[in-house]
Amino acid sequence: MIKLYGHELSGNSYKAKLMLSLLGLDYEWIKVDLMAGAHKQPEFLELNSFGQVPLLVDGNTVLADAQAILVYLARQYGGDRWLPLEALSLAQVMRWLSTTAGEIRQGPESARLYHLFKTTNINIERANQKSEFILTQLNNHLANREWLELGHPTIADVAVFPYVALAPDGKISLENYPNILTWIDRIKHLPGFLGMIGIEEPVTV
Repeated sequence: MIKLYGHELSGNSYKAKLMLSLLGLDYEWIKVDLMAGAHKQPEFLELNSFGQVPLLVDGNTVLADAQAILVYLARQYGGDRWLPLEALSLAQVMRWLSTTAGEIRQGPESARLYHLFKTTNINIERANQKSEFILTQLNNHLANREWLELGHPTIADVAVFPYVALAPDGKISLENYPNILTWIDRIKHLPGFLGMIGIEEPVTV
């Protein structure tokens, strides 16, 4: 069985959980207590020398990094729909994985770390500026489309979604970004959607 090591407040761990759920895959969740420093203990560092979550173990495959895990799960279990192989389509999806590790990490993710986890080495003014920039870009991009690329959900949406949806944790309001709010709601109604602390599942009647 697939094993996923992570923490319930980690947006990156959530990405992997969400992808597993969207694909309908069974897995074992193994909590790594980041607050107690479990990710820096020798037994975990043997699995991931970077000392980070999430970490995926699938048989003999041991894979770290949220974006890499999304790519692996999509190709191994999801097929072309989640991650196409055609050159342009693949590039369009990968662009958003880069954006996730760049502008989104520098913006909403950093603001969340500053306010929720009291991470003091973050320049909150810069994080706020980065947040405004990338959220404006994303809102404009979604003005005439339902999904980030290709007209259907891909790992681009799964990668970008968590820290954008969690932006209010970093005191970043999404009220001025209606296209983003509609996209968030659309993702929440995907079959197999799974929430986390700070991202509520839709109410079903």
